[in-house]
Amino acid sequence: MRKIILITGGQRSGKSVYAEQMALSLSNQPVYLATAHVWDDEFRQRVLRHQERRGENWTNVEEEKFLSRHRFENRVVVIDCITLWCTNFFFDRHANDWEQPSVDDALEALKAEFDKFIEQDAVLIFVTNEIGSGGVSDNIVQRRFTDLEGWMNQYVASQADEVILMVSGIPVKIKG
Repeated sequence: MRKIILITGGQRSGKSVYAEQMALSLSNQPVYLATAHVWDDEFRQRVLRHQERRGENWTNVEEEKFLSRHRFENRVVVIDCITLWCTNFFFDRHANDWEQPSVDDALEALKAEFDKFIEQDAVLIFVTNEIGSGGVSDNIVQRRFTDLEGWMNQYVASQADEVILMVSGIPVKIKG
């Protein structure tokens, strides 16, 4: 049953809705694993909208960093999202080093945690953003974070059985 699916695309491209529909097509009791740290009221409202969209048949789990703490054997799990998950590792390691943050340690920690998490026999549907598609930022911290997420997306895609790019609500199969 072990399968890894990556759904990627831009903001508001339909990634999460597509991932949720896919999960429901595979299970009537899917799991939603939220990686978000709620930073402010606007983001809290986004989280509430996502929660309201899902029905009571979903098991909701919140985990900002250590996904491998959770076991979902023989379950279908939507992990939403890699971008926010990367943010949690990035900011932990760079809170006091804004001038020249390195992404190497955060990337290695993310890869190690990902590798532990995917050892289980489950269908894991990861959602992520293609933040590097919008151009190069003039802010060094944003550039470093974009590098981190791009490299992590590549790593997850290399391990995935399927990769789907969402474009204006339309899924485009890239791999698998």
